[in-house]
Amino acid sequence: MFDGANVRGVYCEPYNKSGARLAMPVLANAHDHGRGMRTLAFGALDDALEIWLTRLGLEPAVDPYLRALVAVGRMATSGIAIINHCHNTADFRTLEEEAQAVARAARTVGVRLAFATPIFGHNPVAYGDPKPLYDRLPDRAAEQIRDNAAAVPSFGDQIAVADQLFELSDDLVSVQYGPIAPQWVNDESLELIAERSANHDRRIHMHLFETKAQREWADAHYPNGLLQHLDGIGLLSERLTVAHGTYLTRGECDLLAERGVYVSVNTSSNLRLRSGIAPVADFMAAGVRFGMGMDGMAFDDDEDGLREMRLLWHIQRGFGFTDTLSRADLLEAVLFTGRDAILGPGSAQPISPGAPGDLMVLDTGAIQRDVLPGRTDLIDLILTRATRNHVDEVWVAGQQIVSAGRLMGADLEAAEDELIERVRRAAASVDLKVLDAIADAYRDYYRCGCHTQSTTPVEKVAQKRALVS
Repeated sequence: MFDGANVRGVYCEPYNKSGARLAMPVLANAHDHGRGMRTLAFGALDDALEIWLTRLGLEPAVDPYLRALVAVGRMATSGIAIINHCHNTADFRTLEEEAQAVARAARTVGVRLAFATPIFGHNPVAYGDPKPLYDRLPDRAAEQIRDNAAAVPSFGDQIAVADQLFELSDDLVSVQYGPIAPQWVNDESLELIAERSANHDRRIHMHLFETKAQREWADAHYPNGLLQHLDGIGLLSERLTVAHGTYLTRGECDLLAERGVYVSVNTSSNLRLRSGIAPVADFMAAGVRFGMGMDGMAFDDDEDGLREMRLLWHIQRGFGFTDTLSRADLLEAVLFTGRDAILGPGSAQPISPGAPGDLMVLDTGAIQRDVLPGRTDLIDLILTRATRNHVDEVWVAGQQIVSAGRLMGADLEAAEDELIERVRRAAASVDLKVLDAIADAYRDYYRCGCHTQSTTPVEKVAQKRALVS
């Protein structure tokens, strides 16, 4: 038995020449989008989030079940079996069908999954007044963006669909409200979501302060503080998980900690999308509960939860002689707090012999092969060397879903091949020069600070059409 990091429920067989095995709680991915097709593969190149979003629509539409099966299956074979799926939909009319498909994929694989139903529509073009952006765009591109913005359904319709989707919940699948972010959801809808969350004990999942531009927008439009405003309408509670929090201030961290809000730290995504580094030192000092998220943007594009844990550890551990995050803190966040952020407080249970737990088994023989006995702690080896290739078994609710590193509920390799083939057949030709022009227009828009300006009266009229009556 091994408990060298003083973390709940971590057990290890003694080292022997044939290779030791470590049983530990499954990893929790507190924020992901479950795309299946990696964004780089369809042309959404790594860049600042606001630029990257201009190409996210390049993903060809395919069977939502296959798409989710590949994403969830990859995570499961990486040791991730608790997932917060922050859903993106290209067509609100098919959202219910997509939600059912994602739930079916989770059940096929055997993971626990929380489906965050997307709610969006405020500032549909840019964070601030869109006119300066339209002025910078080619005419045809501006017209298309206007048409897309006009097609966004009302917030009332979106919340009604979210309420219906809660019926999908069972032992493995739960449903949450998913207001995408404060800059994309109007205040009236956020207040209504907060009220329904409190009345029905439903969780909420929302992006918050992912980028510097989002921070600047919030400071310009909420001079008394966005977080204070959200607190005033009842949104901040232990039922809320916010993703990123890259630009939270220490005072805001104190408020989140006081209200019991969870944060998902998405290290790889924040690096790839040039967002920054989450202030985990402030989280620790304030007592903010946080977990690990992969955001569909693993650093090596490999959905490897163990690599993600290692990256989080090395970036947030502290430099020089400053100790910010201990091993015990890291494992508590990744194995337990992240799970609570997805499923709710108190969901995490220690592993105990004979109990139907959620655990993964690592084959640690290879990572110990050259180690002198008694010289190096096994947890240190895992934090330095372990990858998805060392995940041997995964169990959820006492049922085995991964054996010898392979998914048991579906043929993951065949599903990946089919997904790639379908995507290639569905892909339409695109004018990359137009896309580059759109990206340049957005880059210039945010660089000049247009997002900190108030919206025009015309835009306000368009927004009022989407308010919840």
